[in-house]
Amino acid sequence: MPTKPLIGRDTRLCMSLSARPGNFGTRFHNRLYELLGLDFVYKAFSTRDLEGAVRGIRALDIRGCAISMPFKEAVIPLLDSIAPSAAAIDSVNTIVNDEGVLTGHNTDYAAVARLIADIDPATPFLLRGSGGMAKAVAAALCNSGFRNGTIVARNAEQGQALATRYGFRWRADLDPAGAPLLINVTPIGMAGGDADALAFPETMIVASRVVIDVVQYPPETRLLRAAQVAGKRIITGTEIATLQALDQFVLYTGVTPSDAQVADAAAFARAAG
Repeated sequence: MPTKPLIGRDTRLCMSLSARPGNFGTRFHNRLYELLGLDFVYKAFSTRDLEGAVRGIRALDIRGCAISMPFKEAVIPLLDSIAPSAAAIDSVNTIVNDEGVLTGHNTDYAAVARLIADIDPATPFLLRGSGGMAKAVAAALCNSGFRNGTIVARNAEQGQALATRYGFRWRADLDPAGAPLLINVTPIGMAGGDADALAFPETMIVASRVVIDVVQYPPETRLLRAAQVAGKRIITGTEIATLQALDQFVLYTGVTPSDAQVADAAAFARAAG
């Protein structure tokens, strides 16, 4: 393993902003810095002053910043430009700072698209949620050929807009009939919030074939546990987090880790809790 330089004046800082910071991204990035001997440090933050936090990224020459709920859309007006990956869905999950110029990217989209690539696009789905991550998932579904889907969102304005944009249906509550593909893109099941709640009732889970939960912490949500018990295929928030964090890592450092190094970092991050 290469020797990682001691933290000094030349050390580059990367960070994340979230309403409820977790440890996965912090440990994933820092583990890769260690494995590759890179002079970087990564730290998670929360804030009630998004504008001030973004000014700090620029003022302190912070190299990169991951953006999580609820800041993925609100951050856009504070940036200098947005890359096509973010412009396509009006949602940013990554900021790259190039000498004071802040560019927004979205690595969630590519991660989801890769993970659903082997699911038959004729599969009907229910997607619960309408925020920034829901946009990335809906776009990935649409561009992967999925057409028979419903966006479930209590916010009628956001839900209808998302459904219309990608050619799906919208409804405010869950369709009792369920669907073979269930996707949770809400904070339901997240530690510190509705951790004991189910985004979909157990009857729907049993009748489904694939369950996706984007919640990253805890790594195994109640929804995922119920799906596993029912023998369903699952796609976890940790899988999505690993792929999108890898793309962020490359954007920040310009270095592409090996598959073995990515696996090591992901296992380290999961084990740390």
